[in-house]
Amino acid sequence: METYFLFIIGFVFLIQGASLLVDGAAAIAKRLHISSLVIGLTIVAFGTSAPELIVNIFASLNGSTDIAIGNILGSNIVNVFLILGIASVIYPLRSQKNTVWKEIPLSLLAAVILGVLVNDMRIDGGAFSGLTRIDGLVLLAFFIIFLYYTFGIARSSDETDAGDEIKDLTYARSWAYIVLGFAGLVVGGKWIVDGAVQIATALQVSQSLIGLTVVAIGTSLPELATSAIAAYKKQSDIAIGNVVGSNIFNIFFILGISSIIKPLPFSPSADIDILMTIAASVLLFVVMFVGKRHVLQKWQGIVMILIYIAYIVFLVSTK
Repeated sequence: METYFLFIIGFVFLIQGASLLVDGAAAIAKRLHISSLVIGLTIVAFGTSAPELIVNIFASLNGSTDIAIGNILGSNIVNVFLILGIASVIYPLRSQKNTVWKEIPLSLLAAVILGVLVNDMRIDGGAFSGLTRIDGLVLLAFFIIFLYYTFGIARSSDETDAGDEIKDLTYARSWAYIVLGFAGLVVGGKWIVDGAVQIATALQVSQSLIGLTVVAIGTSLPELATSAIAAYKKQSDIAIGNVVGSNIFNIFFILGISSIIKPLPFSPSADIDILMTIAASVLLFVVMFVGKRHVLQKWQGIVMILIYIAYIVFLVSTK
């Protein structure tokens, strides 16, 4: 019972820790006169993906690779079908040309590359089917390209005054936020992984199922909050950009780091989840040209939510 309680509280620690870490780091960056756009593209983007990163690090160290893999694939699927679905029901999401023609295809490329890397045995008869440390370095190389792209956006875009969104903290308080935030992430991440393993054992289901559902939804709560609030404020491009950027970050950086810590073996059954991740990016690209051009409409959001519900039903009945 104590483990289950800590599992739930772990999400609170994890999400609050990410929030404190972002607030502290952003405040220091602001004091150092770093562009608010750069802060948004780096520190804030890292903060919303920090829960997935910490959970994956602990899962990799514990040898719970199914949770690590399920967490990332599940989070990417949640991000598109559930989070964008909910956000577009709140307010139709209009996307900029860059997001449609560059970022969404890049998220699709990330999912396809992952699918190729983890199917070594099927493609070239390799001895290991999964992500090796070399594969991790390949993913991180793509992540560096993605960072170069985001900084290119920062240089070419007109700076918007987002500084008011960043808390004005003293250096001492900023560092206190960072330390407390990091501690919250570490403690919460460990409790979640330990709880997920025990829940899977008690329910006699696979760790992959727990990772794809409960853990993935829990670690995606920062993205849900960010996109829902952005949709409510009618800042629709932020809602879509946040999700697409997070999906790219999850595969290239988080799976890259996780597989360098410890190679991640992939079960053949995970190919279905990779195909679902690819389908999410393909569908998101296609709906940008159905109905209103470059707009994710309310009815499309409802369809995406229904697809996610059907996917969960499929998972529960097969895993």
